[in-house]
Amino acid sequence: MLSPEEWGIVRLSLLVGGTAMLVTLPIAFGLAWLLARGRFPGKVLLDGVVHLPLVVPPVVTGWALLLLFGPAGPIGAWLSDWFGVSVLFRWTGATIAAGVMALPLVVRAIRLSIESVDRQLEQAARTLGAGRWRVFATITLPLCAPGVLAGLVLGFARSIGEFGATITFVSNVPGETATLPLAIYSALQRPGGEAMVWRLAGVSVGLSLIALIASEWLARRMGRGLHVL
Repeated sequence: MLSPEEWGIVRLSLLVGGTAMLVTLPIAFGLAWLLARGRFPGKVLLDGVVHLPLVVPPVVTGWALLLLFGPAGPIGAWLSDWFGVSVLFRWTGATIAAGVMALPLVVRAIRLSIESVDRQLEQAARTLGAGRWRVFATITLPLCAPGVLAGLVLGFARSIGEFGATITFVSNVPGETATLPLAIYSALQRPGGEAMVWRLAGVSVGLSLIALIASEWLARRMGRGLHVL
């Protein structure tokens, strides 16, 4: 059984991961649409920038976020001057770090689902008089929806497992930024923390495994749907 402190860590991790995906979804969908359907100069560069968090050390990503959202950073100074808020040492900052690290996985899954949609179905609907937005809402979006959901689930799993960028950007503050991986790291540093490590690690593995299975199921469902069509 988990202690009240450990339940708080799990709830914080779910809050950070869920919020990160809600904020990331429109950004990821827009980027995926541009990369899948757009034709413009610099597309390769945009693709590289989107996937950069996958290849650079997470500490570098956290440092870059610190430069942007710190008190002297362009975004951090704007938030402070206009709204009087700061994301440093807050769960909102952990959400930003988790969302940035998960973004490439979500964009890739959504992009593949958009590219898998049969363009002839869209063209047929247009010839029958359907407008662009109606084609998107009734054909494109339903066909790529399983891929979108698969990307969100996979991104959620990545979010709750984020460590390097989070600890660099917003530190390890119990009850505020100490999500599952950071809490496990803290427990490893203190005597007698092995039992807590086992429990939190078990929860982390369980949540990640459920997310991976759900993502694979959604991806297979999308493949079967497209095969039938």
